[in-house]
Amino acid sequence: MAEREAGAGQPAAATGAGQPTRWLTDDEQAAWRAYQAASQLLSDHLDRQLQRDSGLPHAYYMLLVWLSEAPERAMRMTDLAERAKITRSRLSHAITRLENDGWVRRAECPTDRRGQLAVLTDSGFAALEAAAPGHVRAVRTAVFDRLDPEAVAALTAVMRTVAEGLSPAGSSDLPWRR
Repeated sequence: MAEREAGAGQPAAATGAGQPTRWLTDDEQAAWRAYQAASQLLSDHLDRQLQRDSGLPHAYYMLLVWLSEAPERAMRMTDLAERAKITRSRLSHAITRLENDGWVRRAECPTDRRGQLAVLTDSGFAALEAAAPGHVRAVRTAVFDRLDPEAVAALTAVMRTVAEGLSPAGSSDLPWRR
């Protein structure tokens, strides 16, 4: 089964609950493999473009985007970790790098003495504005110029369904909620 994660003709295997494994059909296997390849290639493509043009990893670019969209360009660190789907420790490391670049600063949270805010600085906003056109071109060329409006709508629906299924409300075992 190293060659195929699951597929037609695979032997039945017991799951942890004692139920037989529901192997992927050939069509599901093809869709899964296509998703994996596209996801990895797109992530690498966007990261390389941003690193080359702005010296910024894609994950850090997205932190700047979310801060730029927040009221007063500030978010609680725990909320930002959840939005980015990363651990608080990883977020703290990223914010430290962005602080060193002068693009983000930390501030005390006025509503929670234990909380901290990440605040996008004017310099960080300017860096985001400079990086955004190249990033949008890369996204448009890699994804949206290849899709018709119906495919965009289908992609949106599928990705929302998958994301909602993986982020159940109140689940505390997700890394960014610990």
